[in-house]
Amino acid sequence: MEWLNDMALFVEVANVKGFGKAADNLGMATSTLSVRIARLERHIGLQLFNRTTRRVELTEAGRLYYEKAARIVEEARLAHQQLNNMLAQPAGVVNVTMPSEFAQHVLSPHLPEFCARYPQIAIHFHLTPNRVDLVGEPFDLAIRMGAQPDSGLISRVLARVHGHLYASPAYLAQHGPPQAPQDLAQHACIRFYSGLRDEWVLSDGKHHCSIAVRGQFMSNSPGMNTRLAVAGLGIAVLPEVLVREEVATGALQKVLPQWRSGEVPICAVTTTRLLPAKVQVLIDFLSEKLRGWL
Repeated sequence: MEWLNDMALFVEVANVKGFGKAADNLGMATSTLSVRIARLERHIGLQLFNRTTRRVELTEAGRLYYEKAARIVEEARLAHQQLNNMLAQPAGVVNVTMPSEFAQHVLSPHLPEFCARYPQIAIHFHLTPNRVDLVGEPFDLAIRMGAQPDSGLISRVLARVHGHLYASPAYLAQHGPPQAPQDLAQHACIRFYSGLRDEWVLSDGKHHCSIAVRGQFMSNSPGMNTRLAVAGLGIAVLPEVLVREEVATGALQKVLPQWRSGEVPICAVTTTRLLPAKVQVLIDFLSEKLRGWL
């Protein structure tokens, strides 16, 4: 398809009516430009220019070709200009799926700043803890928590968070706070459904331990587990960023504060690395705001 590039060179020569000036405008050697035009003429099978020592003129075939080629080259130039404008001022709708807890507690406080930066971008949220099929559904971006499977999708880690142990004052008053991680085996533990066995792996930075836990309640939503813990139904492992309000109001208290769960990545997932500017700037914005969590 190199003849498409040669077409643009032909149009420039025709516009300025000379190889030397066209070569200067294009930043290439006159001899190279002449060779490229000759190659185009061979590809077409017709002579496009009458060349003399003093001037360059279009042949009849050249005039016909110029009428079509100039329009194509101009439309291509405008298309590139529009794409550059999109990069300079991204616009359009971004369809994004993410857990509702992330949207409410992490993203929403930063949305006024995002809107001020990118007033022409609209975000349509689909809030669910489930893994939506990005290939089969019309979503531009998914924000997911946890390690991502090798699915052929493109995953970028935005941040890493740790879970801490929380319980309500009422639960701790009734059952007493655990004094060591091993005590959790005797408590009601609110578990996060992951398809794995009921085991919490905790660390204090120096030591690691695995505790088999039990309890009446399990969900796939950190928000639901937070509500269950606030209701006094057990101890839950929750990301600190999602329960700041509950801790500030005293609805939840940290249990075994020196212990925490392993880190959980927060990932931006897309179907391709070649992203529209409106999607790329949203990912970059989230990465900027979450950078301190890495």
